[in-house]
Amino acid sequence: MGDCMTTITGCFRPGPSRLAAALALALALAAPAVSAQSTAAAIHGRVTIDAVPAEGARVRATNVDTGLARSVQAGRGGEYSLAGLPPGSYRVEVDDDGGNAGMRTVTVRVGETATLNLATGGRAETAPAGGATEMEAVVVTAQALPETRTSEVASYISQKQIQALPQVSRNFLAFADTVPGMQFVNSGESGYSSLRSGAQSSNGINVYIDGVGQKNYVTKGGLSGQDSSRGNPFPQLAIGEYKVITSNYKAEYDQISSAAVTAVTRSGTNEFEGSFFWDRTSDQWRAPTPREEAEGTKVPSREEQYGVAFAGPILRDRLHFFVTYEAKDFLQPREVRIGENVTVDRLPPHLRPLVGNNQATFNEDLYFGKLSWQATDTQLLELTAKRREEDGLLLDSGVDTASRAKTDNNQETRIDLRWQAGAGDWLNDAHLTWEESRWNPRSNVHEPGYLLYTWPQGDDGNPQERLVLAAGGGADYQDKGQEGHGLQNDFSWFGWEGHTIKAGVKFKRVEVSAFEQQPWNPQFRYDIAGDPAVPYQVDFNASTLTGDRRAGSVNRQLGIYLQDDWELNERLTLNLGLRWDYEETPGFLDHVTDPGIAAALRGWANIRDTDYDIERYISNGRNRSAFKDAWQPRLGFSWDLFADGRHVVFGGAGRAYDRNLFDYLALEQSKHTFPSYSYRFDIPGHPCEPGEGNCLAWDPAYMDPEALEGLAAADPNLGTEVNLIRNDLRTPYSDQFSLGMRNVVTLGNHDWETSATYAHIRSYDGIYFALGNRWPGGSFRDPARPDATWGGQPWDFPIPGYGNLVIAQNGIQTRLDSLLLSIAKPYTRASGWGATIAYTYSDARENRLNAANSDEHYLFDHPGLAGQPMLASVGIARHRLVATGIRDLPGGLTLSAKLTVASPLVRDAVNCFDVSGTDYCHFDPYTPDDDGFRQLDIALQKAWDTGTDLRPWVRFDLVNAFDWRNWTDYDNHRGDPGAGNPDWGRRNGNGILLPTRTFKLSMGFDW
Repeated sequence: MGDCMTTITGCFRPGPSRLAAALALALALAAPAVSAQSTAAAIHGRVTIDAVPAEGARVRATNVDTGLARSVQAGRGGEYSLAGLPPGSYRVEVDDDGGNAGMRTVTVRVGETATLNLATGGRAETAPAGGATEMEAVVVTAQALPETRTSEVASYISQKQIQALPQVSRNFLAFADTVPGMQFVNSGESGYSSLRSGAQSSNGINVYIDGVGQKNYVTKGGLSGQDSSRGNPFPQLAIGEYKVITSNYKAEYDQISSAAVTAVTRSGTNEFEGSFFWDRTSDQWRAPTPREEAEGTKVPSREEQYGVAFAGPILRDRLHFFVTYEAKDFLQPREVRIGENVTVDRLPPHLRPLVGNNQATFNEDLYFGKLSWQATDTQLLELTAKRREEDGLLLDSGVDTASRAKTDNNQETRIDLRWQAGAGDWLNDAHLTWEESRWNPRSNVHEPGYLLYTWPQGDDGNPQERLVLAAGGGADYQDKGQEGHGLQNDFSWFGWEGHTIKAGVKFKRVEVSAFEQQPWNPQFRYDIAGDPAVPYQVDFNASTLTGDRRAGSVNRQLGIYLQDDWELNERLTLNLGLRWDYEETPGFLDHVTDPGIAAALRGWANIRDTDYDIERYISNGRNRSAFKDAWQPRLGFSWDLFADGRHVVFGGAGRAYDRNLFDYLALEQSKHTFPSYSYRFDIPGHPCEPGEGNCLAWDPAYMDPEALEGLAAADPNLGTEVNLIRNDLRTPYSDQFSLGMRNVVTLGNHDWETSATYAHIRSYDGIYFALGNRWPGGSFRDPARPDATWGGQPWDFPIPGYGNLVIAQNGIQTRLDSLLLSIAKPYTRASGWGATIAYTYSDARENRLNAANSDEHYLFDHPGLAGQPMLASVGIARHRLVATGIRDLPGGLTLSAKLTVASPLVRDAVNCFDVSGTDYCHFDPYTPDDDGFRQLDIALQKAWDTGTDLRPWVRFDLVNAFDWRNWTDYDNHRGDPGAGNPDWGRRNGNGILLPTRTFKLSMGFDW
């Protein structure tokens, strides 16, 4: 995999060896881009002869690239429906017993149900003026229009957009933010990214590849590969196109409460074809960050991405293949900075050389392969496989030095065997799947951590501990993942006039696991004003068990649904669906609370008469049951005003259940398996009484982890945090309502697609963890200030003989009112251009109260969320506009651009100013008074026609062309009691969202 290059952070695997291998493979296979394939699209309509319904006429659609064919006989009224069509171009032919025949070529998109009315004999049904087109013996009374007659709030991302629009990451999901209501979130310097819709977190998202969900059952992010990863979840070369549904999806979509992305992979055709690409950027091709400008130098960096795809026939019209490989090789700049405005001369001598420029590394390999076999005209078999491998060293700029870096090793494998069969008025689509995914961040160095603190005076007049610099071994060690198999089957029936009936069932058996030790290395705290060799505190972790210490569960999931798309007439369509899901998690259901903890809780006077019943949290292994009430009605309508698909009013209402992440459910086990301990040392400046509580006389022997293990063994329960989950835990869900109108408007010679939608979405029963401690007498607030509504929590009153109590329950809610507007002129080769505009207005609210980010699930400022107000959701812009354009130019040039503009994001603030005499400081969201987010990206590509099958190209991407600064650091302190902070809400640092203005060079060839 290449030689090792030493950097400040360790070993970096350079790219040339893998790049050369990919290039060599491309050249070896060079012999023509590959079309998408899916079973999600359909064509339906009516066949007439001289305006008379042609019952019994045969309609046949043949994919012009692969030869795949579907045929059906028109029923009563001349109605026909061709389902199970991979997106692409089709030759549609009609033949009746009288010998009338004709042909029309149309294109369908992923998940689309296109309307195509066919008439033979030369006389069409009544149609709007100019609405009928005669071709040979066929009269087309409605063009293959966009899917306007659906109740789903949906938009499409074409392969042309994926290929042409400017981008940096090659994450195919990045284009989803061209859809109203979607936000592709880049976390900044770390390079992490996620997809978010509305007020809910990214956890509510699900992505379906060729009809199979990619859900992450353990950690956050919504889909596997999007939790704290700098990589991509799927190779972009393998994606044909995709559909984004922000709400009111049909009953077939499961394990979701937010947006759905349904993508189709590319397939081989009857021609051998392929492509190779390589792109690069570096510190010499980007503008400096504000910190680099101040220092007059840039940290060396390099980002390279490359890949190859090859496809073609094994048996013409029958068996095709597609394979692809993509890679990333990143060397990213980082900066070790001293915190709290401390100067370097105040640091201990051994820490001073560790301050300054640093680097983080990342490598990713993505593989995908697909075999498509059309055994007969009525049967299709597909076998797909994906493999993702990531490794590197993760380090963010800040107080962490190089030794604190974490290894970033993640793997994922997914295999899908698909069988599709149909005849006449029915179609069956079955999948047999297997998946394995691991997420393994852990400290790269196994040695004690060195945390240097300063103790300035706080707002309350008392010294406050503030971190200055972190060295030595890091604290993180995790190993989490899922592995299992599944079987899903979807059956569609078109034999009932006016109805498309679809029913499905899915069963999965998935083993989920979560291993976490925090901190993995003992963390020693030192005072910058004291002896640099003598700590004042140690925090460490020790196991209470032997053998396998991993929290795990073998989960079983079952889902069933029934969907009826009922066309009552040529104008009105009803979408009527019902879904039910069920999941068993034995790791939660069979968990037994430790008897010693249960006894301590039952004898704890502080919670004997309080606001919650502890018996609802103590489990005996028999008093928990799986949630069985996940019934999800999904209803919608569309009203085609003039029965031509050009002006459609639509709306719907539905419920969608997501799931509880196992990472949260496992805390009952993991916190007990690896309890955390803290001991103070009696040293000058930090006195305590040895032998009382957790105070010890300092002894250098404590630097030995075995000595710390001995402390834990002598008193294993001292300070042990106890996590308990409510026995009747429910599954989070959302209720969705929408009403809108779609139009197809002809301006000049071009059709423009417009949409305006109002969406209202409420989500319920998100899980959160709250403090279970109580003051003597049962109160959550300090009894000396009984009227306080914030602060005064009982942190100093833990479970007798143990540590603090943390209890988990349902309660997080979000509420979204949004206006979604879109205008699109789809790109066509004939016109040579395309454009989209997406605007989103969001009034997003939540009751988390201290939500520093959308994934926050801890609440320690209140006893619970019951009765709490709905405040503005953090991280959501009230206004957001994304515009894109693609234009073909003479000489083989293609110009594209993407503009993103958003109002400022809502942020959290600490409010100590707006308090009464009994209140404490509290969290309070606000919107900074700044320019919000702005970014313009431009790309220019030149392709050469060599007169052969080999077509080389070169491309230039200019990202953030105007180098607009999207600031991240603000003063979030509203002020002290009676004294407002004049700098509140103002920028107080140089942090920005990356990238700065960056030039990226790409080149490659297609054949």
